[in-house]
Amino acid sequence: MPKKKKKIKKKKIKKQNVLKKISKAKNTNKSFVKESNFKATSNLNEEKPEIIKVKKQPSEKRIYNLKDFVVYPKHGVGKIVAIEKATIGQIPIQFYKILVEREKLTLTVPINQQSNLRPISTINQINKCVSILKSKPKIKRTMWSRRAQEYDQKINSGKIYELAEVVKDLNKNTDIIADQSYSERQLFEKAYDRLKSEFEAVLKVSPEDVQKKMDKALGRNQVTDLE
Repeated sequence: MPKKKKKIKKKKIKKQNVLKKISKAKNTNKSFVKESNFKATSNLNEEKPEIIKVKKQPSEKRIYNLKDFVVYPKHGVGKIVAIEKATIGQIPIQFYKILVEREKLTLTVPINQQSNLRPISTINQINKCVSILKSKPKIKRTMWSRRAQEYDQKINSGKIYELAEVVKDLNKNTDIIADQSYSERQLFEKAYDRLKSEFEAVLKVSPEDVQKKMDKALGRNQVTDLE
């Protein structure tokens, strides 16, 4: 019986020694990892890369010339009547003078703040607008106040296709005022006049010819004076 106890004790001691060796190996690995991480961080701290500040490139500007037609979203088509210089707070500023003839308004737009301006449309874009005017209007079931807000946003967006969509959607194929509410009539006329002014500037034809072209696309009844 005493011999068996000795064997059991020896086995326990061996297991304990093995466990101690494993724990020592783990501790040495951890310390090595910590040291290597410390060295890596110390190297990074020692060799800090130089941060070079990159100057922002100036925003690309489109240069317009005298007598060029441009579109200002909130006012429609205008013509550059002057390019002037002024000094404000010891800073020289160059700006465009833009005449919006329909509104009898002259806008002053600094050249470095011309992001709102856009050139007038191309003939291809005008042709696409004509096809939009010929298409069927979208019938929305939402409340008029919400639709009116959406139409107003489209009119003032400066985007010619959205302008054509408003004209198409609010068109009643008639000149009888009773067929439209007052607010509908106002929005329609605002969109119609802005689109018409851009048609005139691009096509370079008389206002009468432009109106005929637009009314034909919209299918509006022509009103003639009876003599």
